[in-house]
Amino acid sequence: MDVVQALVVLGLGFVAGSLGALLGLGGGIILVPFLVNVLHLTLQQAAGISLMTVIATSGAVSGNTAGRNLINMRLGMVLEIATTSGGLAAGLTAQHLSQWTLTLAFVSVTAAIALVTVLRLDRRNVLEPSVEPGRLGARFHDPDTGRDIVYRVKRLPLALAASFVAGNVSGLLGIGGGVLKVPVLNAWCGVPIRAAAATSALMIGVTAASTAPIYYAHGVVAPHFAAAAVVGVLGGTTLGMRLGHALRVRRLKVLMAVVLTLVSLSMAWRLL
Repeated sequence: MDVVQALVVLGLGFVAGSLGALLGLGGGIILVPFLVNVLHLTLQQAAGISLMTVIATSGAVSGNTAGRNLINMRLGMVLEIATTSGGLAAGLTAQHLSQWTLTLAFVSVTAAIALVTVLRLDRRNVLEPSVEPGRLGARFHDPDTGRDIVYRVKRLPLALAASFVAGNVSGLLGIGGGVLKVPVLNAWCGVPIRAAAATSALMIGVTAASTAPIYYAHGVVAPHFAAAAVVGVLGGTTLGMRLGHALRVRRLKVLMAVVLTLVSLSMAWRLL
């Protein structure tokens, strides 16, 4: 890797870290298509590098949001059991799947989640402050309304199933399971998008940490690319957290849908 490539990867890592922190998706959703389409790495190599940046994003975001009650630790730890199981299964099977199959999975997941996000732009999961959140629900201060938000977790079996699939997607594609978990938790499980993004940011790091060593053991992680990407991601995470606190919920959802659509289209041409 020459100096120009290092600077490009570092800059892209900055963008990926910003969006990953802002939306709880993990920077891999931006990084993987670039590494595959521009630097011509295999999807397995790109996934291995991306998992390293997901760990960095998760640590930075979790540390920043821990004091604002956005992370639902109880819900996150329950779902992480399913997510980690899916990640381990994917890490063991990813080496045996074709590039076409992995690319099709990437395109299908991102396109479907973009559509769900658009359909629920104006729906919010908010209860009256006097309502008890239940065992897995929580409350936090919402900058949009200037008041405390209370929510309950619904359809836990669906959340567990989505978390297993998200772990699988993360392990296979290196994009961070938040691309599936955040929209599902927000759309069907009653979790506001800010809380879903913060909780997902914590979870994706644990999942990536359980999967990344498998990629490294198979020799598909390029340390020089990974190092440049991680440095960029750590810088971008700070910007993403500041924007996430300032932007309104509807704009966060619109941004998520746009990012997912563009990334899906950027990879779809490889199937032709």
